[in-house]
Amino acid sequence: METTFSFLDYAVFILYGIVIIGVGLWVSRDKKGYKKNANDYFLASKSLPWWAVGASLIASNISAEQFIGMSGSGFAIGMAIASYEWMAATTLIIVGKYFLPIFLEKKIFTMPQFLEIRYDGRVRTGLALFWLVVYVFVNLTSVMYLGALAMETIIGIPIIYGMLGLAIFAAVYSIYGGLKAVAWTDVIQVIFLIGGGLVTTYFALNAVSGGEGAYAGFCQLLDQLGPNGTLGNKFNMILEKGELFINDGNGGVKDAYLDLPGIGVLVGGLWVANLSYWGFNQYIIQRGLAAKSTREAQKGMIFAGYLKILIPLIVVVPGIVAYLLTTKAGVTLEPADRAYPWLLQNFVPSGIKGLAFAALVAAIVSSLASMLNSTATIFTKDIYIRYIDTKASENKQVKVGRITAAVALIIAVLAARPLLAGLDQAFQFIQEFTGMITPGILVIFLIGMFWKRATANAAVWVAILTIPLGFLFKFMFPGIPFLDRMGYVFLFLTLILVVISLIESKTNDPKCFEFKKSLFHTKTAFNIGAIGICFILIFLYYIWW
Repeated sequence: METTFSFLDYAVFILYGIVIIGVGLWVSRDKKGYKKNANDYFLASKSLPWWAVGASLIASNISAEQFIGMSGSGFAIGMAIASYEWMAATTLIIVGKYFLPIFLEKKIFTMPQFLEIRYDGRVRTGLALFWLVVYVFVNLTSVMYLGALAMETIIGIPIIYGMLGLAIFAAVYSIYGGLKAVAWTDVIQVIFLIGGGLVTTYFALNAVSGGEGAYAGFCQLLDQLGPNGTLGNKFNMILEKGELFINDGNGGVKDAYLDLPGIGVLVGGLWVANLSYWGFNQYIIQRGLAAKSTREAQKGMIFAGYLKILIPLIVVVPGIVAYLLTTKAGVTLEPADRAYPWLLQNFVPSGIKGLAFAALVAAIVSSLASMLNSTATIFTKDIYIRYIDTKASENKQVKVGRITAAVALIIAVLAARPLLAGLDQAFQFIQEFTGMITPGILVIFLIGMFWKRATANAAVWVAILTIPLGFLFKFMFPGIPFLDRMGYVFLFLTLILVVISLIESKTNDPKCFEFKKSLFHTKTAFNIGAIGICFILIFLYYIWW
């Protein structure tokens, strides 16, 4: 696709880069005579206010996978893909009320550390090594590769140079400054991400209305692709089996129900994915651990929940608009993941296009920076000071963290293209791979937190059997939708943990948790915010059921 970037677009994007790097380095500076300690580097001195927690959560979460992959799914499937975002908003309420208070009470740095407190060192080390492999070879590589692929599509930068540019951009401030630099720059990144994303949506909808504004464009979008649309229904949140067939990425077609299995989306495996991701993923939950207090962390979760409700307007609606515009113009757009770059190229004016592109890069870079810091945190806290240098000073831990982040980034750059370039659908591959693991992670954490009989040996067996069971279910029951399969594996692994624990002991585990009811008490502001999120989601699902 030919690039249409003007000098003004490049100037806007360069200004964005200067601002982010400048702010990152500025907040990273040390006061005269003071050296960062581990608490400063890995948990931002536990100083983040609620709005920084919420903004950083969203900036860490939203990446090229959403801007490119979810827009593509909006083009192919429609608004149903928004369930990933809207159900995440509900998940954040659960995490804020029931999970974060426990983590903050235990004063942990990492999720593997929490597993040793509840189980033993075997579970901690096993999961730490596992997460390091996933972060480097799945998360970092996928964000970098998909981001570079998007940059190549939009402005013609070769993928290798795009990956190097993104890696250097994220490294400049995050490796030196740690989580504080990542979190505070994320606040600015979210402004670019939301603002630039809304700009693209505005101009896309304005194109639908023929220049009469975004609201008129959205009304026309609903008239033609809504529940009673003249061109079909792209706003159906609950897909039925056989209702919609989409490109499978290999020259054939597949039932969209296999990706979004009807009512099963609301009551099945998507809960497994969301609770595991938002509740026990280091580079997500680390923002909550760095909050000033439990109350600030909880308010940050509610703020993030409202932003999640907004995200489909930025990443899904543009895909639906692209479907309408290409259908009416007789334009073929394949693969569907070209939807967002196509809109950016053709309907966003010069200067504004640079801002919209900055939003995409902000999403990518903030995710990379977050993953780097969490990789460094897990290696330093769960591997280095436990097995390599048990007496490492605070300053040495910070140094090890920086070296770890740099090495992880280099490995990811070298591994990204060989791992992902040969795949027709890298995004779907990543979702499928992580879906083999998340059921076991959720079982180990969730049951361990709230069931006193769960034992360490049972947790070890769940960790060992998670991936084999995932593949077994996949090959034995290929017709079961991916999300449903995750739910079934979760239930099976839960049964395994319960049975082994009951066989092993007839009393509560010595390391079980005892909670006071007051631990889960939430303030009025949190409760009102949570009720607001639930009412909004009920309304959205009701009108587009």
